[in-house]
Amino acid sequence: MLGPLLIGTYIFVLSMFVGFDVIGKVAPTLHNAVSAGMSAVGGIALLGGFYALARSTDGALGFMPLAAVALAAASVVAGLVLASRLLPASKKREPT
Repeated sequence: MLGPLLIGTYIFVLSMFVGFDVIGKVAPTLHNAVSAGMSAVGGIALLGGFYALARSTDGALGFMPLAAVALAAASVVAGLVLASRLLPASKKREPT
């Protein structure tokens, strides 16, 4: 029982380090495109979390799919809020 949890923890920590490294190297002009792409990835993670939540039978590890769903939902909502704030800033202004 400890094996899958330990492997899942290793994968999670490794993916955090890789994600921080990749996002840290993105040019500031591309952050809008990257945030839109990350919202799409968050949506895929949300679907995967729902699938894992539906298939989980182990009570001890049942919190992990629930945490995945909660974090992916927060990521998608944050991406949509960020996009809604950035869209008015990118509209062309009429010359006066």
